[in-house]
Amino acid sequence: MCGITGIVCFNSQEIDIDSLVRATRTLSHRGPDEEGYFINRNDLLKNGRTADIPLRVSGKIGNTGFGHRRLSIIDLATGQQPLSNEDGTIWITFNGEIYNFQGLKKELVDKGHVFRTNSDTETIVHAYEEWGVKSVERFRGMFAFAVWDENRQQLFLGRDRLGKKPLYYSFENHRFVFGSEIKAVLEAGDMDRSIDLTALSDYFSLLYVPAPKTIFKSIKKLPAAHYAVVDKTGIKLSRYWDISFEPQYDRSENQIMENLLGILEESTQMRMISEVPLGAFLSGGVDSSAIVAMMAGSSPNPVITNSISFSEASYNEAEYAKQVAFLFRTNHNEFHVTAEAIPIIEKLAWHYDEPFADSSAVPTYYVSKMAREKVTVSLSGDGGDENFAGYRRYFMDARETLVRNMIPELFRRPLFGFLGRLYPKADYLPQIFRGKAFLSNVARDPADAYYFSVSAVHDAYKPDFFNPETIKAIGGYRTYDLFKSIYETAPAQDHLSRIQYLDIKTYLCDDILTKVDRASMAVSLEVRCPILDHVFMEYAASIPSRLKLKGLEGKHIFKKALKKYLPDNILYRQKMGFGVPILEWLRKDLNVYARDMVLEGEASRNYLNLPYLEKIWNEHQRGTRNWSTQLWIIMMFNLWHQKFSKA
Repeated sequence: MCGITGIVCFNSQEIDIDSLVRATRTLSHRGPDEEGYFINRNDLLKNGRTADIPLRVSGKIGNTGFGHRRLSIIDLATGQQPLSNEDGTIWITFNGEIYNFQGLKKELVDKGHVFRTNSDTETIVHAYEEWGVKSVERFRGMFAFAVWDENRQQLFLGRDRLGKKPLYYSFENHRFVFGSEIKAVLEAGDMDRSIDLTALSDYFSLLYVPAPKTIFKSIKKLPAAHYAVVDKTGIKLSRYWDISFEPQYDRSENQIMENLLGILEESTQMRMISEVPLGAFLSGGVDSSAIVAMMAGSSPNPVITNSISFSEASYNEAEYAKQVAFLFRTNHNEFHVTAEAIPIIEKLAWHYDEPFADSSAVPTYYVSKMAREKVTVSLSGDGGDENFAGYRRYFMDARETLVRNMIPELFRRPLFGFLGRLYPKADYLPQIFRGKAFLSNVARDPADAYYFSVSAVHDAYKPDFFNPETIKAIGGYRTYDLFKSIYETAPAQDHLSRIQYLDIKTYLCDDILTKVDRASMAVSLEVRCPILDHVFMEYAASIPSRLKLKGLEGKHIFKKALKKYLPDNILYRQKMGFGVPILEWLRKDLNVYARDMVLEGEASRNYLNLPYLEKIWNEHQRGTRNWSTQLWIIMMFNLWHQKFSKA
C-alpha cells in the first residue's frame, strides 16, 4: 500500500519540485519505507525514480511530476516507484494490489513485453501499452494509479471497482494535481479552500461526503469503477464497471453455497500473497469469522488475529472473537477501548481530510494500530452486509414495504403520515414503543423511506441545524435527490436489490471503505477485503433476494453455506455492529470536550444554528432524547474545520 501524488501542467507553466515533494511527504504514513519521484525533464528521464532529486534540483523543472511513498509488500527488492516502460515514455505511480498480476504478466510476456521487475506495478504499465485505457477492466484488485503517456502528453487515472483506494484531484488554470489524500492536493499549493455547502449538507445527512464531491469546491474524488483521461483539452471520466442484480433461478441452494465458498476461498487465497507478515481482523461476527476460516484452511501457520473489546456489554464482541480464535487455533490479540480517546479523535480528523462522523473509525484505528505491531497486511470481513442484506435496516425496510403494499396509497399516505407526526420521538422508551420512524416511512415512497432511515439529518430538518445564511446558500439542493437517482437507475428487479445497490454505491464506498483506508493507513497497515472481490460480488448479486433476506434473518444463504466452518452461536447470534458507545461518552467522559466543540467551535458559529445546538445538547444530557449521532457529526465538523479550513 502506498501514497501517490502528481502535478501536470498543460500549458507553458512548469511544475515546482518543492511543491511536489511537500505534497508527497504529507503521505509518509501511507508509505514509510521509501520515497521516489519522476520528473519529465529530458536529462532526468533516464534517471527515473531517485530519492535525491529533491536535494539536487530546485525551482521549475518540467511540466509533469509524480511522487510516491512506498509501503513494501510485494517485490521488496525491485518494486520501487515511480516506474516506467523500457524507453521511459510511459510512467506510473500506483497505490494498491493487483491480485491477478501474475496471469496478466504471462499473457503480456507472450505478446512480447519485457519485464524488469516482479511487481504488479509494472504489469499495469505493459497492460496500458497493450490495451490502452481498457486495461483497467482486466485488473482484479484494489488500486488507484496515474499513468503519464509522454508521447500523447496524456494522463490516465484509474480507481478500483468498489473504491477501496482513494484518488483526489483538482484541475484549475491548466494545472492538474492529484493525490491519495486531500491533504496532498492542498499541499501542492494555492488551492481554494471554499467549502462546498451542498457537500456539507450531504455530510449532515450521511456522516460522509459522497463522491464525486469533497468538502472543498476545488477538489473532487475520482468515483469508484471509473477512469479518467486528462490532456490539454480537459478531463473525461468514464465508468468501466457496474454490478447488476439480475437473479438466476436455475441453481439449487446447494449449488449456490458450493459456488460461494469456492469463490470466497479463491478470493481469500489471492489476498494472502505477501512478502511481509499477514493477519486478520476478527470481531467474532459472521464475515470476519468466515475470512479467518478461509485463511486457516490455506495457511501452514496459525493465523494472527486481532480484535477489540469494550467495557459496555452492548458493544463488546470480544468473547465471540475468542471463540472463533480458539476454534481455528489462531494467534489471537485483543485491545480494550476506553473513552480516553480525545487524542485519537483529533488524529483521525487530520487523517480523514474532510468531515467524517462514522464513530466506528475509532475502534477501526485501534484494531489497525494493534495489528500493525504484529503484521503489515490484514484481511477483513467488510462487504458481507451489503452483499447479503445483513444490516438490520434491510429487515425493517422489508417490514415497511409489506405494509406499504397492503394499503392503497390514497389511504396510506394521509393516515400513516398523520400517525407519524402524532407519535412522540421517545428514545428513552424500550424499542417496542419507538414507532415514529416506522409510521413515517410507511407513508413515504420506498426510496424516500430508505433515505429517511439511513440519514442522520433529513433534508426537512436541516433548517433547524443550519443558520439562515447556510440554508440560503444551499438553496433547493436535497441529498435525497442523489439517493433517488441511484435507486431509480439501479440495474435491479426488486426493491431489496435496489437498496443493496444504493448502499454499494454510497455507504460502502464513501463511508466503510474510506473509514478502513484512512484508519489503517494512519498506522501504515494494508487491509484487504476478500468479500469485496468483484468476482465474488457479481456472483452474490445473481442470487435471488429471497435467499439473502429470509424473514427476520439477513445473510441467509451465506450463513447456511458457512455452517461447514462455523457454529450456530456465531452464525445466528444477534448482530451488534462495530461502533463505540458515543451516547455514554458524550454524557460522561467526553462531555466537557464535546460541549466546547459543539457549542463554541468556529464552524458551529459560522454555519450552524447555535440556539438549536444548545437545545439538542441539553436534551441529550438530560436523557430525554438521544442526539449522539447528530452531536458527533457537529463535533467532527468543528474538529475538521480547525485543521483544514485555513491554509
